[in-house]
Amino acid sequence: MNTAATTVARPGLDVLVSGVSRIVARRLDARTTAHAVAGLLRDNLPGLDLLTPAERAGSPDRYASHVLHAEGGFSIVGVVWRPGQDTAIHDHVSWCTFGILSGIEYETLYRDMGDHLVEIGRAENRPGEVSGFAPPGDIHMVRNTSAETGVSVHVYGADVSRLGSSVRRVYDLPIR
Repeated sequence: MNTAATTVARPGLDVLVSGVSRIVARRLDARTTAHAVAGLLRDNLPGLDLLTPAERAGSPDRYASHVLHAEGGFSIVGVVWRPGQDTAIHDHVSWCTFGILSGIEYETLYRDMGDHLVEIGRAENRPGEVSGFAPPGDIHMVRNTSAETGVSVHVYGADVSRLGSSVRRVYDLPIR
């Protein structure tokens, strides 16, 4: 994960940072915060120029995360997915909101039954779409199913530059 500070101009980032800061300062419950941040992101979804051309190229090995802003109450991360790249099945340490800038983030949702997972839903998130969620009930796997490099912006209710990741747990249970 790229956590180095940068002086690159990030069009649209200031609006997100100030808006998310105001929402987080209200100290709402996690689900309400996620939905409020999703509304903000929906109204202010940045363009691909949020990331540099080098950042938008991604990595041939796995999806790439670029921390664009982090402070005690939240982080804003640009995620780049080459075609076919995916995550492990995982959940999160906090609420999360994401907006799709390019590509298709195909999300499979699961419920933990203790000794196995059950698939409970699927979503095909396309450019311009925004969503948000909060634990519990946030177990998922995400894959870029498009033929183009996917770029999304994620807002997490935790300082991922300090934690190293937004992932709380990776699941290696059978799926029934």
